[in-house]
Amino acid sequence: MPKYIIEREIPGAGKLTPTQLEGVAEQACVAVQKMGQRIHWIHSFVTNDRTYCVMIAANEEAIREHARQCGLPATRISEVKQMIDPATAGV
Repeated sequence: MPKYIIEREIPGAGKLTPTQLEGVAEQACVAVQKMGQRIHWIHSFVTNDRTYCVMIAANEEAIREHARQCGLPATRISEVKQMIDPATAGV
């Protein structure tokens, strides 16, 4: 299945408390469980006003369905085509 980066515009995301983030994570996990094998949440990065979620999904529509079910925006969905890291440089 393809891997995606999902950008979510969430004003004040970086100011959410650990308890609030736990609630958001629970909502996301419940939606993943309901959707079964069509989607897998790997992790998310939280910045001031956005989150960037890394997910594996059957397709872009599965990402949109997950967003609807957990009540989070999916501002931009980008399919990961390749991955590079320092080892890619061969140094």
